[in-house]
Amino acid sequence: MREHGLDERLIRATASHGYGITVDIEPLHEMEKVLYAVDELTGLIGAVAIMRPSKSVMDLEVSSVRKKYKSPNFAAGCSREVIERGAAMPGWDLNTLISKTILAMRSLETEEGVDQ
Repeated sequence: MREHGLDERLIRATASHGYGITVDIEPLHEMEKVLYAVDELTGLIGAVAIMRPSKSVMDLEVSSVRKKYKSPNFAAGCSREVIERGAAMPGWDLNTLISKTILAMRSLETEEGVDQ
């Protein structure tokens, strides 16, 4: 990343998103905390979305994600512990983190013209 001239803040944020899993670089800045918080959650939300008839996050609600979140066998590779630790980093509750993540994923689906 340095060879490509990327900003050190982006390099650090990218490295710190694996904190406690693959690296010891603790997320300190807001961007780092948010990236850490949503990394596992986006996988879970994506899995919930593809189970829906629309196969989209555009009509996905927090309650649907929470329902699947409670089932440890659903998207079992997405660590609930990491998601909860991530929500606490920027000082959000789990519903806030899920809501903000769904909204961000919706904006990407719209921007990219993804038709799922």
